[in-house]
Amino acid sequence: MHSEKASAAGEALLRRLRRLVARAATVKGGERRQLLALIDDVQTTRRGLLKECAEVEGQMRQATVRATAIGAYLRNSQAGRGKRHN
Repeated sequence: MHSEKASAAGEALLRRLRRLVARAATVKGGERRQLLALIDDVQTTRRGLLKECAEVEGQMRQATVRATAIGAYLRNSQAGRGKRHN
């Protein structure tokens, strides 16, 4: 269930980024305070997305390790029974 929470958090961050981009399109160049606030919001959202990406990468790495271990277990069990393995 942890991945469902991470997915929901990632989706929320992407929605926030889309809103920020839409808001940035309406800001005029002379509104320095609004632009600075937008830059800060975009950077905060970017850091959140990078954190989510790192978490997904870790989960993928863990799944790869598990799949490799399962494959090794399968090959070993087949060898123990005298079956040929690929």
